[in-house]
Amino acid sequence: MIMKQLPIHKVKQYVEPDNTSYISDLTLQSFKKIAPFWPLKNLIAVNPLQGLEDLPIEEALRIAAAYFEQKNLPEKMEAINRETIKWLQVYFDDGQATLSMPLRKQGLYASWRKLALYDVKLHQHDKQKKDLLRLLPKTAEQTIAECLLRLGITKEEQVQFLTLMLTTLPGWASYIKYRTEWAGFDTPQLYRVRQEDYLAMRLIITTLLWPQAKDLMDWHKKALTESLPTPNRLKEIEGAENTYRSSLLQKLVKQNIKTAPTPDAQLVFCIDVRSEPFRKKLESNGNYQTFGFAGFFGIPVRINNAITKESYSSCPVLLSPKHEVEESPCSYQACEDDRQGYKRLSTLKRLYQSVKYTFTTPLALVESMGMMSGLWMAMLTLMPRVAFKLKTTAIAAIRKTQEIKPSLDNIPFVDQCSYALNALKMMGLTKDFAPIVVFCGHGSTTQNNAYATALDCGACGGRHGASNARILAAILNRIDVRIQLFKKGIAIPQSTYFIAAEHNTTTDEVTLYNPPYMRGINKLRESLEKARKANSLTRLQKMEKEAKAPEAADTIRRRSQDWAQVRPEWGLARNAAFIVAPRDLTSSLDLEGRCFLHSYDYKQDADGKYLSVILTAPMVVAQWINMQYLFSTGNNVAYGGGSKITKNVTGKIGIMQGNASDLMTGLPLQSVYSNDREAYHEPQRLMTVVFAPKEMLDNIILSQPVLQKLFRNGWVQLTCIQPDSRKTYLLDRDLTWQPIQY
Repeated sequence: MIMKQLPIHKVKQYVEPDNTSYISDLTLQSFKKIAPFWPLKNLIAVNPLQGLEDLPIEEALRIAAAYFEQKNLPEKMEAINRETIKWLQVYFDDGQATLSMPLRKQGLYASWRKLALYDVKLHQHDKQKKDLLRLLPKTAEQTIAECLLRLGITKEEQVQFLTLMLTTLPGWASYIKYRTEWAGFDTPQLYRVRQEDYLAMRLIITTLLWPQAKDLMDWHKKALTESLPTPNRLKEIEGAENTYRSSLLQKLVKQNIKTAPTPDAQLVFCIDVRSEPFRKKLESNGNYQTFGFAGFFGIPVRINNAITKESYSSCPVLLSPKHEVEESPCSYQACEDDRQGYKRLSTLKRLYQSVKYTFTTPLALVESMGMMSGLWMAMLTLMPRVAFKLKTTAIAAIRKTQEIKPSLDNIPFVDQCSYALNALKMMGLTKDFAPIVVFCGHGSTTQNNAYATALDCGACGGRHGASNARILAAILNRIDVRIQLFKKGIAIPQSTYFIAAEHNTTTDEVTLYNPPYMRGINKLRESLEKARKANSLTRLQKMEKEAKAPEAADTIRRRSQDWAQVRPEWGLARNAAFIVAPRDLTSSLDLEGRCFLHSYDYKQDADGKYLSVILTAPMVVAQWINMQYLFSTGNNVAYGGGSKITKNVTGKIGIMQGNASDLMTGLPLQSVYSNDREAYHEPQRLMTVVFAPKEMLDNIILSQPVLQKLFRNGWVQLTCIQPDSRKTYLLDRDLTWQPIQY
């Protein structure tokens, strides 16, 4: 073809003059099969086959095997990947490198276009290749069009070829997808990227290193042909699902919804599966009532820390923050003291980093601090609890952190009333208020763990949930808000006080923030401590064979402080079901920490508005979590994170195996396997159980395309427990109900 013989700047006459919109559409189509990947600072669970959810799950599994599970790429493609990774590492680096890539503010393609000429690996001193790099078009769209012509890709093949450019390096493509479609407010302002930029760079490298890259199409066709249907994989999953579903539903239908006396305290936990066993332990230690609600507590905000100046979204990624809330210490003097302490810590850290990573000073650093560093490493290894205590004591001496309070100034009063009303009605807490009501967010505490944020609150965007708990508690303690709620039929007694708290899912410690001096607080603290000790034993038994009750809580805490611990906690492993029902339906059952529990009373939701929100937001997030665990277990190389032991952090944004692999976008082996060969997580699709009339569910499903897609294509299974008859029904893939026979 003549295009292959022409210099790239001469090919322009063969390109349509107005091709920008056409190329943009090609780019959009090619990225459809790619799922987004969040960076390490706020890891979010995602279905790695999210781009195939429009297909029946059987077909999606087969296609995914051809696109994402190929062990041996063509040798030329491996070389292209190495060069692509090299440039992406330096461009997207978020503070790990000593020297940053020049010109990044101009954007990915613009900066790379100016620097690529100096990359000998690309042109290999070949004059024609150097001319190609020297004469690159100014726009990524023009470059894409010209490369497609030069490579001989016909119009009918273009979407498929561009898709292969992405799926042969899917981890980095997933990060590009996040940055361009999901990052929103959290996008770093230092450097920009567009999907067209990435494809243009990828295609130029391909043109230089593999002029016959059209052969990749034949390679993929062969892979697709050899990608056998996966009946065995799906059959194994279905077998586990059927056994689990039958056992769970038979237990649930036997439970009664009963009227209980007003509890001493009510605690609202996140729907996270790790909250369920702790809630059960707490309820057995006193007259307590617990609820389950998405951990951002219905408050879509962006948190601004007055001390650190850190700013982040604290709500599900399906939502955009509507308000900015500043957090600061309770008094002006405390704020100033904390700010000065933070500056001192930051200065010390920057000084150490600058000495450690420049060219000449590391030798002096070793000479001056080598002995001290060696002793500290020995202490971290042999006495992690002592090391942790020393570190926290030293930080506390420099930075005197005080009680934090949120400012509600940027949340209009009408919105505050709306958030309060919706939260209480959605969880069914509208009467019989206890004197103490606790909103308990959650987070984790681990050391030397690149995946730490994956253990935090997904409903808070991969952050701790205490901030949102503080905000809702502050709103509901306002007298004027309570007056408006009273007008809506919710009467909160004057004696009721709302408290914010945070549940540490690694150690099961619950911290109450700024609790008042009132009757019942000390008793609640004691009960929380008893629940911690009891649940620590349950947790430890799942991680260590010889777990002992007297030592369980201390052992769990030590694991969280050990920098060499690859399994500080099991996270959401073995998750299996999402139950939308009053707590009475589950309170007497041992659900083994496998269920997301969302409190809900259909009698307080006549039009199904709140149930619709639950199914289209928290349930969808739970499905993402479920699928991430399922696929990370099924193929930890293609969809997981590989072993923690051999990983490397790149650019502070992601994980590589070795020093130049693709970004690993899933969970590490240690999060889903109890050892290198034995899986701990049991792969099965999310089973959603709703205690409400199926007629209500029909109306919601018919009005929500996302639910039709998930249920019709078999990504989620839906069961209904009829409240009046207690009969159970399973939703078929044709969206009709079938009675379940036991």
